[in-house]
Amino acid sequence: MDPRLGVIGCLAALTVGLSACGSTSDDTNSPTATAGTSGAQVEIGNTINYGSFGTTADIDCADGKSLNVGGSNNTLTVKGTCANVNIGGADNKISFERVDAELSVVGLNNTVTYRDGDPKVNDTGSNNSISRG
Repeated sequence: MDPRLGVIGCLAALTVGLSACGSTSDDTNSPTATAGTSGAQVEIGNTINYGSFGTTADIDCADGKSLNVGGSNNTLTVKGTCANVNIGGADNKISFERVDAELSVVGLNNTVTYRDGDPKVNDTGSNNSISRG
């Protein structure tokens, strides 16, 4: 079985639990899913759910989408303005242009930076580095 299908299945399950994580847009588009060499991305409403292992990818929060990230050893560049962000997994390096409302990191050994915004930061994981820079 292709391991990307397993990631998509996990993201679908994650989405059911997290799809109402406070996005601030009225976007009501149908869910979309993509999988490829840069990971799996499922978008439901105004929430992007991204999961992969060992990838480098660009993600676009546009103007106020929320983002859930799972997986490990990823290097992600997130453009636009994210309303709320939830990061699980381990050893991810993620940089954001802007996070507005809340930034929660529950994984291990993640390095997270955001250039702009004043989010409420929650670090309930272990050995994470979260900074504005």
